[in-house]
This record gives sequence, C-alpha cells and structure tokens, in this order.
Amino acid sequence: MVLTGSFLALSQTSQADWPNVRGSLVDGTVPGVSVAPWGAKGPKQVWKVPTAAGFSSFSVKDGRAYTLVTKNVEGVALEACTALDASTGKELWSTAFNPVKYDGGGDSGTPDNKGGDGPRSTPTLDGDKVYVFTADLVLGCLDAKTGKQIWKREIIKEHAGRNITWKNAASPLVEGNLVFVAGGGAGQSLLGIDKMTGKTVWQSHDEKMTHANPAPATIHGVRQIIFFTQSGLVSVSPKDGALLWKQAFPYAVSTAAAPVVGGDIVYCSAGYGVGAAAFRVNHTGAAWNTEQLYRLTGNKPLANHWSTPVYKDGHLYGMFSFKEYGTGPIKCVELATGKVKWEQAGFGPGNVIIAGNDIVALSDKGELVLIEATPSAYKEKSRADVLDGKCWSHPALSDGRIYVRSTKEGACFDVTAATASR
Repeated sequence: MVLTGSFLALSQTSQADWPNVRGSLVDGTVPGVSVAPWGAKGPKQVWKVPTAAGFSSFSVKDGRAYTLVTKNVEGVALEACTALDASTGKELWSTAFNPVKYDGGGDSGTPDNKGGDGPRSTPTLDGDKVYVFTADLVLGCLDAKTGKQIWKREIIKEHAGRNITWKNAASPLVEGNLVFVAGGGAGQSLLGIDKMTGKTVWQSHDEKMTHANPAPATIHGVRQIIFFTQSGLVSVSPKDGALLWKQAFPYAVSTAAAPVVGGDIVYCSAGYGVGAAAFRVNHTGAAWNTEQLYRLTGNKPLANHWSTPVYKDGHLYGMFSFKEYGTGPIKCVELATGKVKWEQAGFGPGNVIIAGNDIVALSDKGELVLIEATPSAYKEKSRADVLDGKCWSHPALSDGRIYVRSTKEGACFDVTAATASR
C-alpha cells in the first residue's frame, strides 16, 4: 500500500552509504572518515522534518534516507517505511504495512520527554531494495525507488512465530543472498530468507527471540551470524543455519543491545540486573568452544539497556546505563577485562557510532556530541542540541552528513571539513 509521493530522479554517486542500523560494516564504524568539529552554533543543518513516533533510525543509500514511522489512516495506526530525499528531507514515498497496536515500552524517559511509542526497527538497504521487519514480525521487501511491495512474509502465521513483550525491535540483516531474522517457532526460530523471492532457504533451532539485532562476524576466518536469544548467544552458519557455537547468558524482561565482536572476543549485555560478560571464542579443527573472560552482574558498572557499544582498538565506547534517562554515562571499557577507562555522565540511553578516530554520540535528549575515541580520557570536541523529542535511535553517517531522528523529528547535518569554522 503506497500512501504518498512520486519518485524523483536522484543522484547515484553517493560516496558512502549507511545501509542499515549499524552502517555498511554492520558494526557502527566508518574507518578512515573524519567528522569536522563544529562551533557554538552547531553543525550546519541541511534539513529537519517531522517524523511521526517510533525509535527507528535512518538508513541512507543512493540519495535517499529511509526510516519507519507511524501513519494514521482513517484512525488506524499503520507502521510505514518512508523514503526521504537525502538532500532536502522531502518525502518521496511511504509504504504501509499491517496495522499495529504497540503494547507499551515507549513511555519511559525524563519527565519532559516521555511517550512516543512506535516502530522499533530500522529498514535495511541492499541493491535496489529495502527490507523491513515490523513490530508484528512482518518481513517485507520493497522497491527502493518507488516503495512498491515486492514480497511479504508474516512470520507469526507462516513460521509459528512467537513475538515478545513490547514487540519486535530487531532490524533485518541482509548478507549475500539471504535475509536473516529471528522470531519463528520450535525448529524454525532462526530463519534465512531468500532476499529476491522471500522464500525460506533454511529454518532451524528452538530459540526465543529478544529485541537485539543479529550480528554478523568473521571469527577465526569463519563467517557467522550471532543471534542474541533468550538462552544466550547462538552462532550459526549463514549458508544453512547450522550451529557453530552457543554460549549461555541470562535473560530478564528484555535483551536489546546487540552482541559486539572484537577479534575472537564477543561481548554481550542486558539491563534489568543482568549485567555484562565477555567470552573468547576458540576454534580447533571442527570444534568450537567459548571461555568466559569476565561476568559482571547488576546494572553497574556495565549494563547496556538497548544502547549497543562500538568496538575500536581493544575498547568499547557507548552508553552504559539502565533507566538513567537523561543522565546515564558514556563510557570507554577495555573489552578483554571489562575495566572502565573513563566515563562521562549526561547522555542517557542514546547511541554512538565511530567515524575514523572520533565518537559521534546522540544522547537520548537529542544532543549530538563529537568525542575523541581514545581510552586515555574523555575528550569532547563539539556538542549541540539538535533534536526535540526522545532519541533512542542510532546516528547514521553518509557522504559527509549525519542523519539523526527522534520520536518527533528527523534531521540531516553537514559535517564535512568545510563546516569546521562554524
């Protein structure tokens, strides 16, 4: 169902894409790219537009920015994928999926920043297609230029799907010829779907899903997809879903931060008193096993509610807190030991990415902050209040521009070297 807009001819010469919630490398990093510090007036605003409800981030490719919003059609709330002109913010098209009734989970926050329930996941871009995984476990493929639906799968109906409290927040992972999602029933809880046809290529395991995104990784030269399930970490072969290794980890209420891989170490964390751990993955012959490096329980010092940290040079950078809205700290943590190298309060459960040698942080109250990615100390380079509304989303960086959104509005800022003097 295409609601609005006509497609405009757009440039196909974008220098760098941000095709999913965690970028082209699916790890939140953009190596070799610099973000210019900005002055007291903040970074140069390219555009700002309303974005109705939800916690979806932007994905950017080929001159278009995509996100999920709530569309009200004749009094019915619909989860919709919207494409914007990346240079102007103008809506090009918006395609709605099934009606959705959210079951809470979006009302927390600071006293002046509550509410804003809506879509939780982010569109994934691949070639000339857009892939969407809705709160009600509907997996859809759209034409990136027009929004026309190519295929749709309803995981609950077709794979005995089992949704979770507050509904799905995981974004679809596209790699090779497959789309990877969780949420099916016994024997089909993890799925590899043909990205062109929507047909199931493989289905396996009996795992209950969480809100966490699946994480692709190459460990000991072997490509794998790591699902963070209610039983713990489950690593499978992309081609057939066969189990490579599994590591138990506690579950309570909600697990929402994705696992983070640094070399042969995998870090995972959750709120609600669960805490964090790191495991070394070993591979000898055909055998895989894991060994625990540390396990820290409770909401301090390490707990990631839904804010997935980013790995660089042996360290994790990100928001480590639980329900410390508006106040929770950003921290630098040594991955192998769990030792906190530094922390700075005032960020809440926002999110970070790393561009070159800098952290680009978006606080939950809409501040964009540029910080040097060094374990020596917290070194802030620039800060600006850029958004109204609650920001439980990730920044996106594409072709010298940062794209951010809240429950109320989305915006694009020019952070190329030409803006450094502002």
